[in-house]
Amino acid sequence: MHELHDGYTQFRKDVYPAKAQSFSRLATEHRPGTLFIGCSDARVVPEPITQSEPGELFVIRTAGNLVPAYVPGADGVVASIEYAVAVLGVSDIVVCGHTACGAMTALAEGHDLGAAPVIADWLRHADAARARAAAVPAAAGPAGVTTLVRANVAAQAQNPATRPSVTRALAEGALALHGWVFDITTGTAETVDDAVATS
Repeated sequence: MHELHDGYTQFRKDVYPAKAQSFSRLATEHRPGTLFIGCSDARVVPEPITQSEPGELFVIRTAGNLVPAYVPGADGVVASIEYAVAVLGVSDIVVCGHTACGAMTALAEGHDLGAAPVIADWLRHADAARARAAAVPAAAGPAGVTTLVRANVAAQAQNPATRPSVTRALAEGALALHGWVFDITTGTAETVDDAVATS
């Protein structure tokens, strides 16, 4: 907690004064251009990776960058996607996975999640990714994780389109879907071509 307090103190002293005018504008204006759906992993932070300023990205972060397929009813991920598309009018959705993902490693290596039943249940949203990865020639160890990470981005990038608001925006040509895999070691982001969907 001490580090967080020190960081906030530095923000108030050095960062905020230099950007006070922008924050003043943002207090009454919220128009991000991109919905960025990434992993909760602390090593993969969208703003520094994309060099985005406050107000430019609408961000959802979930374990394994998983996007549940649409079903009627209340859900935080679904509500956030609907808000970004139907209310804020974002023009792009990026689903970003990453190397060394703990969620994908657990699935690829068959870790026992018996002591973490909620995590195990959440990871069922990666079933389509596992099916995609199974169609790729067998790979073991890190290669198997990498294959699953890519397959997961491809699968998850399709799920926003199961929401009515996203379907409409795609049909109108107002929205594009993109899939990325961020490599933590090299700092590079690779496009997952079979994840891309535009109208």
